[in-house]
Amino acid sequence: MRVTSRTIGLVAHDHKKQDLIDWALSRRDWLAGHRLVATGTTGGLLADALGQAVHRYNSGPLGGDQQIGALISEGGLDALVFFWDPLYPAPHDPDVKALLRLCSVWNVPVACNRASADLMFGGQSLDSDTYHRDIPVY
Repeated sequence: MRVTSRTIGLVAHDHKKQDLIDWALSRRDWLAGHRLVATGTTGGLLADALGQAVHRYNSGPLGGDQQIGALISEGGLDALVFFWDPLYPAPHDPDVKALLRLCSVWNVPVACNRASADLMFGGQSLDSDTYHRDIPVY
């Protein structure tokens, strides 16, 4: 039984937004018990898909990554799911690196892809016979 509601950050680069939506839909019931925050466009897409309130900060390139970073430094974020795309560099990559750096500095768990998000939030472990990692095809 879960006792505490957590604040979960959800962020995705353009080429990873659908992956994040698909993952969130697969965890809809679990996410419903938590406060969700996201960068602008991603937050709107998630709110529509999940039918759940999502606090939206600015779009990432307009400062949303930095706003979530400020939330981390204030102790207001419990975990971050950030599906970033290393194959498509973004013009605001310094903000992305700063956000990931803050997660490390403040010891905030961060999942950067579906496999890590599944392991972090799915109740699975690498020792489980049921764990299967999808291999992307490029």
